[in-house]
Amino acid sequence: MTSTDDFLKANESYAASFGDKGSLAIPPARKLVIITCMDARIDPAAHLGLKEGDAHVIRNAGGVAADAIRSIVISQRLLETHEIAVFHHTGCGMLLFQTQQLRDLVKNAAPDDSEVARHVDAIHFHEFSNLEEAVQRDVLFLKSHPLVLKETTITGWIYEVETGRIRQII
Repeated sequence: MTSTDDFLKANESYAASFGDKGSLAIPPARKLVIITCMDARIDPAAHLGLKEGDAHVIRNAGGVAADAIRSIVISQRLLETHEIAVFHHTGCGMLLFQTQQLRDLVKNAAPDDSEVARHVDAIHFHEFSNLEEAVQRDVLFLKSHPLVLKETTITGWIYEVETGRIRQII
C-alpha cells in the first residue's frame, strides 16, 4: 500500500465529517503566522490549541524565518495577519550538519553534474548550532526585515519534542 492509498482512505473519513469548514474565511481568524520546522514529530495545531482557520502555519527545514519571507508578505499584506510566532524545537536536524557538508553530500551523489553543483552551491541551508540563539536570530531578522510590517508582534519559542511543552525565548 502506498501513501496515496492512505490519503484516499483518510480523506473519505475527513470529508464525511467536514461540516461547514468550507465556509471558513481565507484570512486566519487569529491573525497569526506560525513559522515552524517541517519535522514530522511536530503538530502545531495540537500543541498550540489551534483549529482550522486560526493561523497560517509556514513549515520549512528548521523553521527558518528567512525561508518564510515570501509567505509572510502574502499573509500580512493580503490576509491581514499582524502576529508572528517562530517555533524551533529540541532534537532538530538543523543542529547536526553544516552547509558545506550537505553541499558535498549532494555533489558527491552526482559527481559529474555541474548543474547539480551550481544549484546546491547557491543554497544556504541556514543550519544552526545553538537552539536559543537561532530563535533569537530569527526573531531579530523578522523585526528588522523591511517587508515585515513594523507593528507586527513577533515572539520566539522552543517546542520540546521530549515533553510536548513550549517555552518562550523572546
